Amino acid sequence: MRNLKRNFKGTTTVGIMCKDGIVLAAEKKSTMGFLVASKESEKIINLSDYIVLTTAGSVGDALTLARWLKAEIKLFEISNGRKISVRAVANLLSNILQYYKFFPFFVQLILAGYDEYENFKMFSFDAIGGMEEEKKFFATGSGSPIALGVLEAEYDENMNVEKGKELAIRAIKAAIERDIGSGGKGIDIAIITKEGIKRETIKI
Repeated sequence: MRNLKRNFKGTTTVGIMCKDGIVLAAEKKSTMGFLVASKESEKIINLSDYIVLTTAGSVGDALTLARWLKAEIKLFEISNGRKISVRAVANLLSNILQYYKFFPFFVQLILAGYDEYENFKMFSFDAIGGMEEEKKFFATGSGSPIALGVLEAEYDENMNVEKGKELAIRAIKAAIERDIGSGGKGIDIAIITKEGIKRETIKI
């Protein structure tokens, strides 16, 4: 029952479009009210070997959506003998959130990935299915205003994923410094390139 009460309201996640891929990052604190429930939460979820989801909001809602999308991606691949596009998964997620808008999933999400149809794509979502394609960067959670300030000031559309990773870490660290709900024992990083998804955790 613990996950039903745990939330990521204090979360900071960021997504950055780079010339050779996409960088996603998230800190690791989750809370239950005024209690720090975990300092090692996973807020970046691999949906496949080429699509990643970041989560802010209710843990139970986020994990339910992730399991749902993983199943739909696998079913599509089995039925059609090819990979589904990132945009198609984004449209599916938007439709699911919209369908349940009267009893919504309490989440704010970033979905990003690479496919052979449209190259690199990143989308942001609100709790009732609002979807926006992000061409540069985005951030979610209570620390997002702070992170967005860093991204606005330092983003360069010609940066590679290594520079994007450095910027993502700076944005998350700035949020941790000023947002009481963001923190934990590290920063999770997911880097999406044409070769696949690379994951790592930066200790802080």
